[in-house]
Amino acid sequence: MQLESADPPIVSQARAHAARTAVVAPEGRFTYADLLDASARVASALLAGADDLREARVAFLAAPGWHYVATQWGIWRAGGIAVPLAVSHPPAELEYVVQDADASIVVADGGFAEVLRPIAERNGRRFVESADALAADPVALPGVDEARRAMIVYTSGTTGKPKGVVTTHANLRAQVTTLVQAWEWSADDRTLLVLPLHHVHGIVNVLSCALWSGAACEILPRFDADETWRAIESGRLSLFMAVPTVYNRLITAYDQAPPERQARMAEGCRRMRLMVSGSAALPVQTLERWRQISGHVLLERYGMTEIGMALGNPLRGERRPGFVGLPLPGVAVRLVDDEGGEAPPDTPGEVEIGGPSVFLEYWRRPAATAEAFRDGWFRTGDVAVVEDGYYRLLGRRSVDIIKTGGYKVSALEIEEVLRTHPAIAECAVVGVDDPDWGERICVAVEAADGSAVALDELQGWARDHLAPYKLPRDLRRVDALPRNAMGKVMKPEVAKLFAAGGG
Repeated sequence: MQLESADPPIVSQARAHAARTAVVAPEGRFTYADLLDASARVASALLAGADDLREARVAFLAAPGWHYVATQWGIWRAGGIAVPLAVSHPPAELEYVVQDADASIVVADGGFAEVLRPIAERNGRRFVESADALAADPVALPGVDEARRAMIVYTSGTTGKPKGVVTTHANLRAQVTTLVQAWEWSADDRTLLVLPLHHVHGIVNVLSCALWSGAACEILPRFDADETWRAIESGRLSLFMAVPTVYNRLITAYDQAPPERQARMAEGCRRMRLMVSGSAALPVQTLERWRQISGHVLLERYGMTEIGMALGNPLRGERRPGFVGLPLPGVAVRLVDDEGGEAPPDTPGEVEIGGPSVFLEYWRRPAATAEAFRDGWFRTGDVAVVEDGYYRLLGRRSVDIIKTGGYKVSALEIEEVLRTHPAIAECAVVGVDDPDWGERICVAVEAADGSAVALDELQGWARDHLAPYKLPRDLRRVDALPRNAMGKVMKPEVAKLFAAGGG
């Protein structure tokens, strides 16, 4: 039974694709009609006799799969604000989000009920299991205006407590439609989701773009290199989106496979029309190795939780290694100097973003919201330069731009060079306060298998590739660089390795 209502935009889109496959997940295969019915039932359970949640926050924890999608859509259709929780987070971090968002309802699928139920009870919040919500009888649902708040996604919080980024249904429409246009999504597409669903890369770029378009989205409960390769080998996928860490693991799995399977892997890649990388800088060596394996030049793009995607290399046209491309449709981009004036041509500047995809606010943080904007433009904190129309990121103003010996140096540039050293598998460059240099250039290194790297040897090698003032002055070897859930290196944690000084 499906009762009509004034739906959020993405739900309205689904009605045109009722008979098509929407989601393939561990729980089974589901059509758009199934999704409309299931989300209506979830919405009805959340309403519990009320006519509208009126932007009440609903925090939910579900493994990537059918329950996640039905719950997210059910929250939206009930008039609530969806607050996705991270399956990788410990109870203390989950409780922080529940409290900070002031969630009145907490939803969990079966596997997480015993984690969230005590949190809900301690904080006096209503607790709902997703299976029970999916079994509810549908009732009339409220109309949901696009101007309403739709979602709060918490930033990774490399410094301080995470902030809740609030997007409206109109913001989500803008974020999705710019990618649908730029990447030419259609109902004939089929994609594989291997990314976390508490982050815009998974929520917007993969899941929501697929469901907006009438496409099919296969969902793995967690990334597994072998399972991912099997899906690629099948030839049924047309798009794939991931982070550099995922591509590196797929490369490792490919290199370990026998030749006959490697041939199937490569053929599966070549049958796809698009492969995208984002959420962290894509090393050029990863791009080149993936091109050798797959025949694809990975499309690198740039975005943030607060803005969705803003820049991207073109679907049709030159994709430049080391560049994040051109402004996406409907997105306004400018570079500004330290005083907020327009940066001169060929000069680095801070990236600022305008347009309908930009978020509404940081949840209950008016001072932080005000500080994040300048004359209506969102201040990303990222520094870039435009070369022949293409944007090249130089790093974060506060983290990746190092002021050493009177020079401004890009940590990302140094990392790209050092990754080409045969003894280095991965590295992270940071600036650390230094009385002589202002900031001392330091590098943390993951060594290649069986390799050893010493500072003096690395400096000698790097002199052929980097200006003297860009050479690392300190080195630490680590088993693994500290990363967040999206695989992005947490530079403040790296910097702590060098806080005590010494070489």
